Amino acid sequence: MYFRKHHPLVKILNSSLIDLPTPANLSVNWNYGSLLGLVLIIQLVTGIVLAIRFSGHSSLSFDSVILIYQDANYGWFIRLLHSTGASFFFVFLYLHIGRGLYYGSYVYQELWNIGVVIYLLLIGTAFLGYVLPWGQISYWAATVITNLLSAIPLVGTVVVEWVWGGFAVSNPTLTRFFAIHYLLPFVILGLVVLHLFFLHLNGRSNPLGISSNTNKVSFHYYYSVKDLYVFIVFLFVFLFVTLNYGYNLIDAENWIPANSLVTPAHIQPEWYFLFAYAILRSIPNKLGGVIGLLCAVLVLFLFSVYSNTLLFRGFNFSPIARLLFWSFISNFILLTWLGACPAESPYNEVALICTFIYFILVFIIIRWNHYITYTYLNR
Repeated sequence: MYFRKHHPLVKILNSSLIDLPTPANLSVNWNYGSLLGLVLIIQLVTGIVLAIRFSGHSSLSFDSVILIYQDANYGWFIRLLHSTGASFFFVFLYLHIGRGLYYGSYVYQELWNIGVVIYLLLIGTAFLGYVLPWGQISYWAATVITNLLSAIPLVGTVVVEWVWGGFAVSNPTLTRFFAIHYLLPFVILGLVVLHLFFLHLNGRSNPLGISSNTNKVSFHYYYSVKDLYVFIVFLFVFLFVTLNYGYNLIDAENWIPANSLVTPAHIQPEWYFLFAYAILRSIPNKLGGVIGLLCAVLVLFLFSVYSNTLLFRGFNFSPIARLLFWSFISNFILLTWLGACPAESPYNEVALICTFIYFILVFIIIRWNHYITYTYLNR
């Protein structure tokens, strides 16, 4: 009994999950992180199972996916869980980032920056996974996105050919994409553990937006039971969407085998990349579009760079800050819709305006939060 009570693993479990001091006023918005962990586990398990029957060869990849659907026991179910899980993953991820922005989680710089790195790796992992079925959209999406590297001055063409493993997207490209897609989730899992370490080191934010060691409760039973309830509700919704609308989340063109001689009429990424695709497409210059695409995500690092206090943070104290925040969210949703529209007038012009507004709002929000913090500390 003494050994079990004082074992290092037992102590870590008690300190991290059972006796962890947690603010007593956390709402359901703080469940997105735990839901992301659950979906990550689902993606890892289903991905490993699918990899057993998948063939990462350009002449066999599409047929192996069809074989999983038609011949493997419950292969269709595992495949739909994996594809639908990717959409749920990004739904919770965007909600998690939005909650972090609204309540000022970026003041914990290590925690926030690791989270942004995880987001970047998830973008890469999702893109690589989208290529693997080797349908029409998969092939041409790989061609379009990898061609963006040619915008790099001087060495762009060499880098593109190195990524392709040849002079076009072909079997070497698919093989290395499959290998990297399989390995990246384990890297993400390690970063998630590091993310949780800094979360427990710094403590959680809360709706009040202030740091306080008072009014805290232990994680178990208060929040472990709440997480369990949210997990059960999520699993019901997840299974309902997967079984009834799972095929709706897959582009119809991707059921056609990849053909390098036939270009689809409208190439677009998955819905969770459409905002970045709209920014890329709206800028006429190729290099400018690539820079805009990168900056659309990398601007998240700026929030932690310009946060210098733990005393006051978040958007919920200032009506102007709330207006700026929801304007940013509305603009983000509009960019997502524009990314799914044809690349023609007037969508291109509206997307360019929204791109300009996107970056302007980010810098205004950062400067406004800095001003509010300075005013609060010096009043």
